[in-house]
Amino acid sequence: MRNGKNGKNALVALVASGLIGTAPAWAQSPDTIMVNGKVLTVDSQFSVRQAIAIRDGKIAAAGSTADVQKLAGPATRVIDLQGRTVIPGLIDSHLHAIRAALSFSTEVNWIGAPSLVDALGRIRGAARTMRPGAWLIVAGGWNVQQFKENRRPTQAELVAAAPNNPVYVQLGYGWAMLTPSAMKALNINAEADLPSGGRFEKDAGGKATGAVIGGQGAIIALFDRLPRPTFDEQVDGTRKFFRELNRLGLTGVVDPGGNNLAPDDYQALFKVWRDRQMTVRVAYSLCGQTPGSEFEELRSWTALLPIGFGDDMLRFNGLGERITAAMNNNDKPTEAEKDRYYQIAKWAAERGMSLTMHWGRDASVDQLLTIFERVNKEVPIADLRWSIAHLNDASVQSLGRMKALGVGWTVQDAMYFGGDQFVQQAGAEAARRVPPVNTAARIGVVVGAGTDAHRVASYNPFTALQWFLDGKTVAGVAIRGPEETPTRADALRFYTRGSAWFSRDEDKRGSLEIGKLADLAVLSKDYMTAPVDEIGGIESVLTMVGGKTVYASGPYRQLEEPR
Repeated sequence: MRNGKNGKNALVALVASGLIGTAPAWAQSPDTIMVNGKVLTVDSQFSVRQAIAIRDGKIAAAGSTADVQKLAGPATRVIDLQGRTVIPGLIDSHLHAIRAALSFSTEVNWIGAPSLVDALGRIRGAARTMRPGAWLIVAGGWNVQQFKENRRPTQAELVAAAPNNPVYVQLGYGWAMLTPSAMKALNINAEADLPSGGRFEKDAGGKATGAVIGGQGAIIALFDRLPRPTFDEQVDGTRKFFRELNRLGLTGVVDPGGNNLAPDDYQALFKVWRDRQMTVRVAYSLCGQTPGSEFEELRSWTALLPIGFGDDMLRFNGLGERITAAMNNNDKPTEAEKDRYYQIAKWAAERGMSLTMHWGRDASVDQLLTIFERVNKEVPIADLRWSIAHLNDASVQSLGRMKALGVGWTVQDAMYFGGDQFVQQAGAEAARRVPPVNTAARIGVVVGAGTDAHRVASYNPFTALQWFLDGKTVAGVAIRGPEETPTRADALRFYTRGSAWFSRDEDKRGSLEIGKLADLAVLSKDYMTAPVDEIGGIESVLTMVGGKTVYASGPYRQLEEPR
């Protein structure tokens, strides 16, 4: 059954049956076969197979266990799935992975902590294991409502957990708690020492709590004052963060640039790429960092970066998500601010660049769409994979304009952390349709799923997938109605084929079809049948990128390849 002659004869028969491709490369035995499983191919029919074959990093066959086993040659590796579910590797269409990775090995992670006691325990543990006096930084990814105590930490609790370390804990972009030693290290003695717009939080008695509050700009500037990891720590963090994503079945991210991310911050990523140690495919964007000088910066930085520059593991993907500081989170930009944005957008379109833009509210998205339409009249953008991120309350009218322009929509699980606040502001009825992904799909707008991690959200894709399906906030309150709740198959499509569209390679990945890259994850539970409230706890037990094992646990641990 495993000899070369029988394998070749079986291959010829399967080529004739249409089960495998006809390219000459497939006239050899596969490198790996995976059998006795439930393979969700996420092809156009959402076909389910028992087995797949992999050769030269691509899917060579998909079918029954009996048929795929016939392809095996003497050197073929056989992986028994033992009934487990296989999905295409997940792709986060809007994850600030490069930024998160820089400090991943030096930060304390509160993502998924069920209680404040647990979170403080992570601070205490880090204080024991990190070097004496090291900064302990929680950069985000958590929310008060995930804790059973339903509150933020006090300064006294942080001091008790790490009395000999400066501690900084950030919540989103509006609040950060610092211990006295952290304040001292940053030379903050009075409000005048804070970044512009920042101020001290006061309790009911008017006493400072130790926290800094203010606008997004103030918190970003405060974070920038923290000590940066060394270059070696950044490289180590990048490797470790990508492995963490692999543990959760992620094999690709579309990184939209963003705050606190200057050109030098890409160097650790480039080092990992040059060393051929990438375990996640990254398509990255650039955005101008200096208000008023964005156009000059972008022209300089991209002079030798044509769109698509790179390879299958790392590629330049255009501009985003903050094209100009003036248009960022600005519901009422001036004509001059819009014209400045238009000039950059037209320049990008003329060079065939993709562009993604952060936009929060449908009430003001006309400001952006009108610019896109103006550019489109001069330089068609339909084939450039432009997109809008967030826009949770997108209207039918806005989605229709996006469809007419060929503009896609990257949707995140922002309502998982922010849904309760949205209900308070907009009402329960409005929340029933947020975000309207089924409407977008019917209109024909391409939807890519993601998280917007890690400052404002968890990077766990299964947390997002569960939220897509149950519409519940982190506090357990269901706010979305059934009319905008996708099926399990559609939610998975958003996280695979949908997301691949935004990096222009849906023809190469996003589904387990013949000839596509063998990016896949073997799951700890069956995504299609597990109770919805258990989907958030799913992990990968075996993750492959291009047929290479990048993460393995449990019965597959021995399959992980050395680095």
